[in-house]
Amino acid sequence: MHRFSFILIPGAGGDAWYWHLTAAALGALGHEAIPVPLPAADENAGLAEYASSVVSAIGDRDPRRVVVVAQSLGGFVAPLVCQQRPVGLLVLLNAMIPRPGETPGEWWAHTGHAEAKRRQNVRDGRSADAPFDPLVDFFHDVPQPVIDDAWAQGEPRQSDSIFASRCDFKEWPAVATRILVGRDDRFLPADFQRRVAKERLGMDVDEMPGGHLVALSQPEELASRLAAYALEEGHTI
Repeated sequence: MHRFSFILIPGAGGDAWYWHLTAAALGALGHEAIPVPLPAADENAGLAEYASSVVSAIGDRDPRRVVVVAQSLGGFVAPLVCQQRPVGLLVLLNAMIPRPGETPGEWWAHTGHAEAKRRQNVRDGRSADAPFDPLVDFFHDVPQPVIDDAWAQGEPRQSDSIFASRCDFKEWPAVATRILVGRDDRFLPADFQRRVAKERLGMDVDEMPGGHLVALSQPEELASRLAAYALEEGHTI
């Protein structure tokens, strides 16, 4: 029997491939890892439909053994999943943390992301208003062979409609939660994530090496962190 089942929610683009290296590392540690593809290309799919995909992936697994991990935009999916299914642990990974009723499109201005990103650009030696560049902002610490594999997948399709979808929950679900931040994240800078986590959940964050895509740049380290979190919660094994 697997010790824990890790339900892995991707960010924008909804591509389960993002998790493939971390899933393999979790498997090597004796756990079940389930990367969940989201209906990101569907203009009619909102956060409720994204959450339904995750709930279906959880199925009838023992909730004490279920760990939900939400990356980036997946943070908007996480509370909807956890209000529908009991789970043992939720891990927010470089995640957008929503307020009740907020849309992903509103989140950027509500959190002051633009100014935090400008400051990060300057720290990185770029113009404050440098345009988004996936190689610089997302893949700067990802090994080149993995970048090549990512490009071979083709660009994930992400509908714009999701950014107008309201996160329909009234209060954060009563589930054990950890927040893990890549200290080298250029897209959601670590100090920015730390502030948002404190303001919105009253929680401190843990940091690990790596940028926004730590599941691709630090898969073994990430898998070890996730497994340790699960064990620390002391759930029945």
